[in-house]
Amino acid sequence: MPKLTRRHFTTLAGASLASGLFAPAAIGQAKPRVIVIGGGPAGATIARYVNKESNGAVHVTLIEPQKEFTTCFFSNLYVGGYRDLQSLTHNYDKVRKEGVNVVQATAAGINPATKTVVLTTQERLPYDRLVVAPGIDLKFDSVPGYSEAASEIMPHAWKAGPQTELLVKKLNALNDGDQIVMIAPPNPYRCPPGPYERASMFAHVLKTKGHTKSKILILDPKPTFSKQALFLEGWEKHYPGMIEWQDPKMHGGIKGVDATTGEVKTDLANYKAQLVNVIPAQMAGKIARDAGLADQTGFCPIDPETMKSKSNTDIFVVGDACIPGDMPKSAFSANSQAKVAAMVIRAELTGARAFPARYSNTCWSLIETDENVKVGGAYEPGEGKIKASSTFVSQKDEAPELRAQNYKESTDWYASIVADMFG
Repeated sequence: MPKLTRRHFTTLAGASLASGLFAPAAIGQAKPRVIVIGGGPAGATIARYVNKESNGAVHVTLIEPQKEFTTCFFSNLYVGGYRDLQSLTHNYDKVRKEGVNVVQATAAGINPATKTVVLTTQERLPYDRLVVAPGIDLKFDSVPGYSEAASEIMPHAWKAGPQTELLVKKLNALNDGDQIVMIAPPNPYRCPPGPYERASMFAHVLKTKGHTKSKILILDPKPTFSKQALFLEGWEKHYPGMIEWQDPKMHGGIKGVDATTGEVKTDLANYKAQLVNVIPAQMAGKIARDAGLADQTGFCPIDPETMKSKSNTDIFVVGDACIPGDMPKSAFSANSQAKVAAMVIRAELTGARAFPARYSNTCWSLIETDENVKVGGAYEPGEGKIKASSTFVSQKDEAPELRAQNYKESTDWYASIVADMFG
């Protein structure tokens, strides 16, 4: 994605106006304009909610480069063989039919001074309110030796689609006795329990195939992880001796990977594996960083009352790209944040009533068939951030019926959020 200079931006803007592509929008446009960058759990939800609940009073444009969107959430169930990839893949046909202007393109730059978004096609789109929901980018170099090219051998699969298919292909090609090494990411990152659910799905596949000699090693840069007691309990119950987790004190530091040899080096030892799953550190999507919406953390500070960027009151940053306070980076969180942002946008542009911001989240994790655990909470603005007002987590030694009910609850939620996103 090219970085736009002021001179380049002016040239693009002039070209677009000269061509007449967006002249009606720029001259005498009656309806206020909302542009949403990113068609994931946050962006697609906002586009639909503003469009529907403003009763056509707001012109909504959704910019999303992909014709079809494969959800990263629930992709671990594809890894485990519980779902196929098609069940996780959705299009924007209903969103268009509802009246949202869906533009299949990539946003190249934002000019807050002129309240304009420029696409890589050199088209120029004006806005009254802008939503930036680009998700994450991966810091490939956060693991020495890793790169985007290396991910074609050592997949990350932290953006769903071809990478997930590659991971599953490599998993299904393993023989009994072959080894798996996962490098977990540092905080903060998308879906905190996700790496450990994925390790559970690896183990489920190996166990189902009778691969009793294979082992899974998780090398973690963190001293603890989400739902740790529940995962350790589940691994001991269902996959005894198959999954080993090492914290930094044990491995002493991850020194690098070599995609050509399949080696992973730590201070403790060097490991050679037939499948290496590297999940690197993460940051807000490039469009948000290039627009100056991110701070030194690589993520974007927001006003917890509104989801507005702290650097520009006409721009909202929602989903994985923002700094969500006590909320985890999850699809549930993004969807919840989207509804607050949509309410604020609608109120500002149409005079509708706005209510105090309230947020919620639940994250489910499948450990084995009908063995599902969850964590979540309710949140509200407080102390300058989105603050937890109440939390819950599954307990150890729960009844099998409760764990099975958790799984059904998770699949019902998936159907619900997909309807929120895609209609």
